[in-house]
Amino acid sequence: MRKLRVEDLVDEYLERIQPADETAMRAAAERHARLTKPAGSLGVLEELSVKLAGMTGAPAVPGAAVVTVFAADHGVHAQNVSPWPQEVTAAMLANFAAGGAAVNAFAKNNGVDVRVVDVGVATPVEQLDIVHANVRRGTRDLSQTDALTEDEARQAFAVGFDLADKLVQDGYRCLLTGDMGIANTTASAALIATFTGATADAVTGRGTGIDDAALAHKTSVVRDALALHAVPPTEPLTALQAYGGLEHAALAGYILGAAANKVPVILDGVIAGAAALVAQAFDQAVIDYCVAGHRSAEPGHAVALKQLGLQPLVDLDLRLGEGTGAVLAYPILTCAARALAEMATFEDAGISS
Repeated sequence: MRKLRVEDLVDEYLERIQPADETAMRAAAERHARLTKPAGSLGVLEELSVKLAGMTGAPAVPGAAVVTVFAADHGVHAQNVSPWPQEVTAAMLANFAAGGAAVNAFAKNNGVDVRVVDVGVATPVEQLDIVHANVRRGTRDLSQTDALTEDEARQAFAVGFDLADKLVQDGYRCLLTGDMGIANTTASAALIATFTGATADAVTGRGTGIDDAALAHKTSVVRDALALHAVPPTEPLTALQAYGGLEHAALAGYILGAAANKVPVILDGVIAGAAALVAQAFDQAVIDYCVAGHRSAEPGHAVALKQLGLQPLVDLDLRLGEGTGAVLAYPILTCAARALAEMATFEDAGISS
């Protein structure tokens, strides 16, 4: 994968992003009014299909889909914010590569391909058949110092954007987000608080299932980190440097890459929500291409979705990550697109409206 030099600008990517096609959206809404159904009877699916038409320029069913699982480790793990050892990240990458994880099962069921990317895993995983784009072996401890340097944040961002470009060049027309990284909900909470103005208490959750005492400690770590770095919401690159993670930076680039290529990107849970807030801070137009796959049980995710202005398609108390919620939502997205593109109009069916 390409690595940006520190003097290169993110602007070279952002200049490719354009808002959704308003003309196509108006035409899609007008077509919905002529389809053989009561107006508005498909509810959120109608809104979604119009949004999809704005992304691509015309009603169309997205082609091949792929969920990309970006994996990285976090130095804040040293503060005992998770009961799981950091080695679990590398072990799960092996599981993804072998096809044994939940996201593999869901993806197989829904006809979605899976890509796994090491963007910052602490344990070497060179033996695995995955995308190797490791920027550094885990971030620094965000509670003590910047998690990343500016160059590292830019490199991870480029990994995501360049991969989105490559996937679209390879024929994929719907990109889904996935993630893996022990302690990544701590970095997510800090990012969400930064871009929404919410308190640490409002955005910090139990992650993999910590008890009340551990949650209180984790919340205090997030609160202190926010005070230490004090990053304004207008500085997304600085926020990535302060809190990480490498998967958040890569996901932000990936989300912006989908927008630059005018293809939908289905967001998974709280990690993707945090990354989408970063992407939105780079360019508001990116939200025109984002679909919220589900609402995570992590409290920070609802806060992020409200700030993003996105309505989740699925709400099943999921908090696994991996891209599972995004993959579950994919058939809903294709149904919405297919209804707009393939349903008959009253005129086609010979029915007087």
